[in-house]
Amino acid sequence: MARMLQLTWTGLFPRKARPGQTLLDPSVTRMRVGPLDLDSYLHVNNGTYLQMMDVARNNQIADLGMFPIAREKGWAPVVAASTMKYRRSLQPFERFEITTRILGWDERMFYLEQVFTRRGQLCARGIVASRFLDRKGTRISAFDVVRDVMGTDVPSPELPGDVAAWARAMDVAPREPSAASTFEA
Repeated sequence: MARMLQLTWTGLFPRKARPGQTLLDPSVTRMRVGPLDLDSYLHVNNGTYLQMMDVARNNQIADLGMFPIAREKGWAPVVAASTMKYRRSLQPFERFEITTRILGWDERMFYLEQVFTRRGQLCARGIVASRFLDRKGTRISAFDVVRDVMGTDVPSPELPGDVAAWARAMDVAPREPSAASTFEA
């Protein structure tokens, strides 16, 4: 519940844009593990990691100065797919950072990496496929989002091999026009 309130706060009152921030620059969110983040084993619950990642993505949008553009156009960011790998547990009251980076994009999605670190040690890594929808629920091309945010067309870097393979496996990567999906993403 506390992270949902934090997410709402970061959406209603985003932090200030970082001058010079580009789509490919990392965005860092600092947090501390709170009592409501814990499960019965006294480490951060796996579902809480996803809520923390939501907060960090809101901060990234704020760092890029995208909130005014998104509000004006009626865009909302949504997650289409995500995966996590956990290495070390986050314990009560520990400070940690989430570094969010856009790895690349295609006409359908943005692909992001979100890395949790504590005192320089890797704790968890998440990969997210995200897109923007308008008020009617229509998908906005990532190319259009990039053009509106950056003021020009910017080519996407090539996705890391593991992320490209994951995107294909999750059926969020671009498809051939004739390719049918059992689950429309």
